[in-house]
Amino acid sequence: MTAKFHGRSQGHGRKETRVVQVLTVDGPGFPHAAQAARAVRHRTCPRTGRRSRETVYVITHLASREASPQRLAKIIRSQWVIGNRLRFVRGTAFREDASKAHTGHGPQNTATLRSFAVSCLRAAGHHNTAAGLREMSYEPFTRPLALLKLR
Repeated sequence: MTAKFHGRSQGHGRKETRVVQVLTVDGPGFPHAAQAARAVRHRTCPRTGRRSRETVYVITHLASREASPQRLAKIIRSQWVIGNRLRFVRGTAFREDASKAHTGHGPQNTATLRSFAVSCLRAAGHHNTAAGLREMSYEPFTRPLALLKLR
């Protein structure tokens, strides 16, 4: 059985259309899977006319009675928000675009360390990453260790 959800929104200077198609799954390849979904997000910038499309495939253990196409669309969108929020913080607080790590595993390793730092600061109650980083820099040999409960 297949089901579909269409959603439209406008914000951040662009128009967005989301289409989620859901299929009930029953097969030996994924024994715990109940549904598979394809989410396509079309974005258009009204000012420039520039268009983009992003497709995401999802496998979930939630049955159709637990997660309708509309609910799956909401869950998928919340994951996009989480990812974009982290990338924005890494880009602004850590100036990730100006990074000199370009070869080998350097970019992935530094991105992982930056994400770890953001997570530690948030877990410690810092809502503003830049302010948390400044606070850690006042005593760079003691405060980060205290944050990690290593001192």
